Amino acid sequence: MSQAWCTIESDPGVFTELIEGIGVQGVQVEEIYDLSEETLNRLQPVHGLIFLFKWIKDDASDRNLLSGGAPGVFFAKQVVQNACATQAIISVLMNADGVKLGPELSRIKEFASALNPEMIGQVIGQDKVLRTVHNSFSRPEPFMVEPDEKATEDDDAFHFIGYVPVGNKLYELDGLQPGPIEIGEVKDGKWLQVAKPAIEKRIQKYSQKEIRFNLLAIVKNRQEVYRGMIEKLQATIAKGEGDDAKQKAEVADLEGKINQEKVKFQKWKEENVRRKHNFVPFIFNLLKELAQAGKLDEVVKEAQKQAESRMEAAAKAKAKAASKDK
Repeated sequence: MSQAWCTIESDPGVFTELIEGIGVQGVQVEEIYDLSEETLNRLQPVHGLIFLFKWIKDDASDRNLLSGGAPGVFFAKQVVQNACATQAIISVLMNADGVKLGPELSRIKEFASALNPEMIGQVIGQDKVLRTVHNSFSRPEPFMVEPDEKATEDDDAFHFIGYVPVGNKLYELDGLQPGPIEIGEVKDGKWLQVAKPAIEKRIQKYSQKEIRFNLLAIVKNRQEVYRGMIEKLQATIAKGEGDDAKQKAEVADLEGKINQEKVKFQKWKEENVRRKHNFVPFIFNLLKELAQAGKLDEVVKEAQKQAESRMEAAAKAKAKAASKDK
């Protein structure tokens, strides 16, 4: 069996199921579209952030790179190709407060406590449970091709890193670096305010044309959060304290949010089933039936026509953008 790790899609539903698959309970992943205080407060408590970006060489010489490691910080070098998504998630989970790691990650953390970052990366890369769960999100392909060419500087390579507070410091955890990067000091637990400018600065390194970024937050399971809020409100109502009508309205609102979360999780589950399903036999038989019915040529010509239209539209948009930059 291949020991390779596949590339997986950056998606909150994928990462939430992946985290559950490796035995961690009580957390989920949410996509963040802006770094406003309102958005971040709405997702509290936030255990850490995962940032996906187009990779460019970065020696971190202008930042506080701790090659020798940092006290209390779990850091692993990425030694296996395509594992950066899962490794970034694991880095956040291993360092976050209040997360029940489950048996697999607890075992790894205990075993790796005396190892250097390179060896910890080896432990993660060779872990069968982690690799199996990660690879369960691989896209079914009609042909298995072993890549024999390394990426060049002209290729688009994307990378995941994590941001997580440990003690009173915020760290950037990038498996391609020799150690964690200290971002800054955290006061009163407000680490997101420290992370925001660091992420914005990283984005500013790219040209205005580069918009392929993805920011996700690993947060406490929202249903658990809302249930906890409901319990507090119900206890207050039972004591006859506060505005009874207002508190009951808040309970109803929270119950509605719980239902929304259930619907979202069901949608994620269905999407993940589709991601993992092999549609190749269906497509092959569909094309076969179209050919036998004498309709395949017609379908191909229509598809080619639509493809040409999209290419023309893309070329016009590119030319328009280029003219604005002059």
